Amino acid sequence: MRRTTASLAALGVALVLAACWAPPDAAGGDAASPPPLTGFAARFVGSAHEPAPEATVRPVPGSWDDVVVPAGYTMVLIARGGEATTETLTAAVKSYAATHGTRLTVLPARSDDEVEQRIHEAVAADPDLVVGVGDGVVDVFSLITAQYLDTDFLVVGAQLPEPTHNVTAVTWPGAEFRGTGLGNGGADPGAVTPERAGQAVSAGAASVLHDLMGIVIDLGQ
Repeated sequence: MRRTTASLAALGVALVLAACWAPPDAAGGDAASPPPLTGFAARFVGSAHEPAPEATVRPVPGSWDDVVVPAGYTMVLIARGGEATTETLTAAVKSYAATHGTRLTVLPARSDDEVEQRIHEAVAADPDLVVGVGDGVVDVFSLITAQYLDTDFLVVGAQLPEPTHNVTAVTWPGAEFRGTGLGNGGADPGAVTPERAGQAVSAGAASVLHDLMGIVIDLGQ
């Protein structure tokens, strides 16, 4: 009986100790949670909670207008295709860079191989942001951007089917291409207006500047 009582007592102590102990990664779990979003980021997302990877966010129109671009900010633009939509998006990126005093390098491409080469060239230049425009960049961006997780990418007027955390996209009705064979058509020239393209570039750049990346920004109608 004494032995049984002693065993039960020992078991009770062990259970108490087990209840008090938690794995290092579980202890203080709340402290490890991301801090709430504030300021521009909270207004842009519409929540104090950081959006989940690949989440779609619809910001308040114009919420990005007063975002300041840091001095010395650099961008590389990769544009494929001579169609009107690509030209409109390219012009919007150039206008954004000129307005904000951003140094911009434009790398045109005519094929998948050239898009891949341009990505490697862009990353080697170590810019703050690599921008891709034109439905023709999507398939190659889907394959290559995951190789450069330390480089920030922005796709305007299209999106990647499975983006990594370093790729942000801006879409709106008529400019939502997700890649070849996924059942969605190319951009509608009527939807890619200079005004819409300008809004998209501004919204996307603002999101990246505030570390809201790996998401899809939906400008809505």
